Amino acid sequence: MSTKVSINRLATGVPGLDAALGGGLPEYSFNLIAGPPGCGKTTLAHQMMFALASAARPALYFTVLGEPPLKMLRYQQQFEFFDSELINHSIRFVNLSEDAMAGGLDQVLQRIIDEVAEHNPALVFVDSFRSMVFASETKTGPHKDLQQFVQQLGILMTSWQATTFLIGEYFTETDANPVFTVADGLIWLRQSVQRNSMVRKLEIMKMRGQATLPGLHTFRIGAAGIEVFAPVGKAAAAEARATAPPEGARLKMGVPGLDDMLGGGLPRGYSMLVAGPSGSGKSILAAAFLAEGARCGETGVIAAFEQHPNRSRNRTLIEMIESGQLGLVDSRASDLSIDEILLQILSEVRRLKASRVVIDSLSCFELALAPTFRDDFRESLLRLVTALAGQGVTVLMTSELEDRYTDLRFSPYGAAFLTDAIIVQRYIEVDSRLLRVLAVVKVRASAHSNQLREYSIDAAGIRIGAMLPDQEGLLGGRPTRKRAGDRVLATPDASAG
Repeated sequence: MSTKVSINRLATGVPGLDAALGGGLPEYSFNLIAGPPGCGKTTLAHQMMFALASAARPALYFTVLGEPPLKMLRYQQQFEFFDSELINHSIRFVNLSEDAMAGGLDQVLQRIIDEVAEHNPALVFVDSFRSMVFASETKTGPHKDLQQFVQQLGILMTSWQATTFLIGEYFTETDANPVFTVADGLIWLRQSVQRNSMVRKLEIMKMRGQATLPGLHTFRIGAAGIEVFAPVGKAAAAEARATAPPEGARLKMGVPGLDDMLGGGLPRGYSMLVAGPSGSGKSILAAAFLAEGARCGETGVIAAFEQHPNRSRNRTLIEMIESGQLGLVDSRASDLSIDEILLQILSEVRRLKASRVVIDSLSCFELALAPTFRDDFRESLLRLVTALAGQGVTVLMTSELEDRYTDLRFSPYGAAFLTDAIIVQRYIEVDSRLLRVLAVVKVRASAHSNQLREYSIDAAGIRIGAMLPDQEGLLGGRPTRKRAGDRVLATPDASAG
């Protein structure tokens, strides 16, 4: 019977990166951090080093033909992760520029061996390793000496029980095959400019011995360093579902008469879409939903893309935010991704133990995303709704619709099937006046009203009135003018819906 060798995994100190790696960084592994200039390779290396280095786990950082350590530290100390007390104690910097210029790879390797033997580090960083590629381009071939160098370095670091990182500028995955073959882990950083947005993405192309999260993960470089926005794991969703409320529980909407139309309120844990034209009261309904939760002792989160609560003049929402009953996600960055927004929402949900979430609105949400993320907005929206449902919260989303009276639509994103309940708001013309009407189109696995109800909006919020006497074709079809004084409704259209 064979016994498995246990591999210790190190916490990198980079939010989201451990999840993308599949649980952390394997100790004693030989890793490559690669990507084009300016994508954050050195920042990522320093952030991991300052998180991992200690008196019991010292680190050596070698620089090769790149910026000198003093210049590099001048900029890296601007990040919150930087700890000057670790310099020359738990962390030591060594400049290999003269060795690389004078003796090439052999002298560089010998200098690394001498420094490692003297300081016995647990972490070793070589930056920029791309310089080694240029130094290895001899007449015998561009990669022959490099491959031998990398193999020797990898063997030595493993025997010394050091976790090693080679940082290098590579533009394509085929730039240095020998390096990629020898490495145990390969972290590839990418960046691109799209319109006015800088989009950065990270991929774990290789990590021996563990299952990593596949695909590209967006990340941001901020004052705290790098944050990776990895998708929410299935285990976390399953854990949340295990603590979900019992079936049959329903939430009050905060609008008199609407709970009855929904069949007793909105089932807890459902997602609802409120669709309607501009000015129909979608945000007011969403605010009432959150305010009702506060009255019932529940906390909530609002992702405000339509307008900031301060500018909406909704004193109730402002007071809820100030009292800690409501968390606000209000990012105005031009390079947002779905995963970043989702993690911000989930962070607020966990901080407040919130049970209600509002996204207002999907239309402005899409505009807030970087252009590259708008192409797959529908798929990303499905991921967002699924993740929030996995956390056991009840979600209300608003969606802007053009009221054309010619077709029956609930969302321009085809998002109707993603949600468990749908409320549609419309305008109708009566005696040269616009009136508002609403209908509950869908409440999954629940009986609900099929009435078209007129409603008004005043200082107290939404007031739902009586059922309309003539419901023919109101939600779809072509407008047909009737007798003077009658409502201008729509005749059925076979193409609707």
